[in-house]
Order: sequence, then structure tokens, then C-alpha cells
Amino acid sequence: MSSERSRQFGRCFAKLRRDSGMSLRKFCEEHGFDPGNISKLERGRLAPPRARAKIAEYALALGVEEGSDEWLEFFDRAYAARGELPEEILDDDDVLNQLPVLFRTLRGDRVTEEELERLTEVLRRG
Repeated sequence: MSSERSRQFGRCFAKLRRDSGMSLRKFCEEHGFDPGNISKLERGRLAPPRARAKIAEYALALGVEEGSDEWLEFFDRAYAARGELPEEILDDDDVLNQLPVLFRTLRGDRVTEEELERLTEVLRRG
């Protein structure tokens, strides 16, 4: 079943593919991908893969430079589409401890000035 998060990732994927000048079929032929799966991915009917290596394979095939801002955004969109947080976020105790404050802030819920200052400190550090 399609979700808006998957559709957002799919639109990003499709834009990168189109920007590379390749049709879906040509892209899949050149890189050995299944056209049906890539079509589903681009339409948000298939969630991005969980395997980091597969996401990297897609990114490289789309011409995304490893380590670039676009690379990081591609991975972040894949995580978001699956409703997950990136591993490096989950592995950072300071960031992990601030997630509830971040979530409350994003929802517009009440947070203390002290909580906001600590969140800001952790965000600036990263």
C-alpha cells in the first residue's frame, strides 16, 4: 500500500533518474534493476529497501556523489519513507535522548526553555 512518505521518496528517485536523462527502462537495463520494482518504487507503491547497500547502489546508479549533501538527503528520505531513523541517529545517545523534545517541539507541544537550550546545543554540535 502506498503512503505519502513512500511517494515523496519515489518522486525524489524519479526526478534524479529523469535528470540523468534516462528513461525508466534504459536506467534499469543499464544498472540491472527490475523495471517493475523501480516503477513501483517511483510511484510510492514499494517502500525503499532496508539494506543500506541497496540504497547506495540506487544512489550511485542515479549519479548521486557519495558523501555529498544529495547523498545524505537520499538516505534520509529512504529512512523517512520507511518511518525509521538513520542508524547514526540511533547510535548517538545525546541525540537519542533529545528526540522526545524534538518531537514535542515539532508537534507544537510545550517544552521548557531548558529543554530547548539542550536540544539546540545537541543540534549545533552535529
